[in-house]
Amino acid sequence: MDAVIKKIMPRSEYMEKPVTHRPSQAEAEAAVLTLLRWTGDNPDREGLKDTPKRVAKAFREMFNGYDMCPAEELGRTFEEVAGYDDMVIVKDIHFHSHCEHHMVPIIGRAHVGYLPDRKVVGLSKIARVVDIFAHRLQTQEAMTAQIAAVIQDVLNPRGVAVMVDAEHMCMAMRGIRKQGSTTLTSTFTGAFKDSPEEQVRFVTMVRNGLSA
Repeated sequence: MDAVIKKIMPRSEYMEKPVTHRPSQAEAEAAVLTLLRWTGDNPDREGLKDTPKRVAKAFREMFNGYDMCPAEELGRTFEEVAGYDDMVIVKDIHFHSHCEHHMVPIIGRAHVGYLPDRKVVGLSKIARVVDIFAHRLQTQEAMTAQIAAVIQDVLNPRGVAVMVDAEHMCMAMRGIRKQGSTTLTSTFTGAFKDSPEEQVRFVTMVRNGLSA
């Protein structure tokens, strides 16, 4: 397959690397130290001495989506597809994100499908886009819409379908404390949005792995 490299012209903020003004490493560690005191524990005890440094390092890893541009991940496409123009689905993309309201984990799976229009993108790039948005502070609803929108805007397929199924630790660990309860969100663009039959086919293939 010959790759076609196209210049990406982001049209929306969600397609770009967010502009952030990070504090220094020392400031981040001091903030963690304050939170340790807030819990009521003793930050000087042996088990917590290196915790501020570890947390700051972990945060850089868990929130590295702010350093990446999802549109760039979709910029390499392939046009030699032997005339294939039916649905492409990447199922069971496992992800970890964090709720923007309480900064506790969201753990789930995303299923992404699209109807190509003369070109396709590498399958790993779809998973990468999910990870980029997941590695930012999120709501599940926004993340679902962002994944669909950037694929639609960059690839310009005939339609995009995204379904996300996730458990929110802000619901499992605090408040109502209901473990095991999951939230399901979906969004559709183009032919998926216009055709209930295509929506049903997508959902059926996600659930069964077979064409309807």
